[in-house]
Amino acid sequence: MRITRRALPLLATPAFAQARFPSRPIRFLIPWPPGGSLDALHRRMFEVFQQDTGQPVLIENMAGARGTRAATFLVQQGRPDGYTLAHHHLSIIRHPFLTRQPSWDPVADFTYIMQITGFVFGTVVRSDSPYRTWADLMEAARRRPGELTYSTSGIATTNHIAKELLLERERASMTHIPFRGAQEGVTALLGNQITAVSDAQSWREQVLAGQFRLLSVWTPTRLPAFPDAPTLRDLGYGMSVTSPYGIAGPRGMEPEIVAFLHTAFKKALQDEASQRIMRQWELPDEYLDPQAYLDFAKERAAFERETVTRLRLTID
Repeated sequence: MRITRRALPLLATPAFAQARFPSRPIRFLIPWPPGGSLDALHRRMFEVFQQDTGQPVLIENMAGARGTRAATFLVQQGRPDGYTLAHHHLSIIRHPFLTRQPSWDPVADFTYIMQITGFVFGTVVRSDSPYRTWADLMEAARRRPGELTYSTSGIATTNHIAKELLLERERASMTHIPFRGAQEGVTALLGNQITAVSDAQSWREQVLAGQFRLLSVWTPTRLPAFPDAPTLRDLGYGMSVTSPYGIAGPRGMEPEIVAFLHTAFKKALQDEASQRIMRQWELPDEYLDPQAYLDFAKERAAFERETVTRLRLTID
């Protein structure tokens, strides 16, 4: 697809109207290792984008630093021309409140393009674990504070904070083992190096194969593939955790470019193959357009500031 003055007569920026966008590949930064539902969905969406625009979206994985390396790149090096975009998630909104020297303003320093979906979090143990239910795990964590371990994809990530809030409510204690991504936790659990994984569903295939036992899911409703696994609401916590994520760019992107990218990515998300991946992984519908995504970021930033302050969380 080529954007020209004839194709879009309402374009207000002459440079944009006269240029063809996109006229070269788009670089897309994902701050996690490859694999899982996120990777599968992004790749399918970008295939549709290339079919429609004639330009590929090239994925670059930048794991580590609690999923903030892509955001750091956008803030420090990204140009607001639409050719460098990134996977955007709640840890990026939370990060400035965890340190005395914040790296960015979570609202002003990014251009919010589209929220896509959220993660399916859950807690799993090995199938030969003595903990057959969530209650079993919590009871053991109360009896043996700090002895049991659980993994997440990083310190102060959404699932880490949520798990600590759950342990706090249970007056229990487990030792947190952070990894660069959820798959590393799965590998550690397969090797019997940790007690449990509380992370996004890289554990899915192992649960289906009978290697892991799913003790709880954190989605608003039970998952059709695992109808016996209770939600946090079922367990009496009155909460769900999906950590919505989407697509963002550097601050200052032209509204016309944002509108074009949003339209193209929304069409790619609605593609039947993309929706098939959503159903396969049972991903929640968390779509938001640019303005709604920006509004969400503003509201979430206030929430994250309050939560970090109340829990006295820091990475310094």
